[in-house]
Amino acid sequence: MAGDETETGRGASVVEGLTNPQALSLERFLIRTRGDNSTQSAWRLAVICDEGQGAIIYVEMAPGDTFYRGDGVFLGWPQDRMEAAYNALKPRPTDPPFEMHQLG
Repeated sequence: MAGDETETGRGASVVEGLTNPQALSLERFLIRTRGDNSTQSAWRLAVICDEGQGAIIYVEMAPGDTFYRGDGVFLGWPQDRMEAAYNALKPRPTDPPFEMHQLG
């Protein structure tokens, strides 16, 4: 159920435990969690590195209530390590931030 897909191809300067990591894509998709009757949205960051491929899934259940899930090379990583890798590898916006000019 891929939605907004962004090709990044951007490497990170340093991600502890990975050699030459590169983000392949960032896509939004739907997930279901245990004990929850509703469908949530999550972000999936696909990554390739010399150790293999993997993905970090970022889920925000509520403001301030977030968690990460790792697949592939990220399987078994603790939350703080996945958060640091996700933030280092996620694509950065290339457009300047939107500014609203006040008229009048």
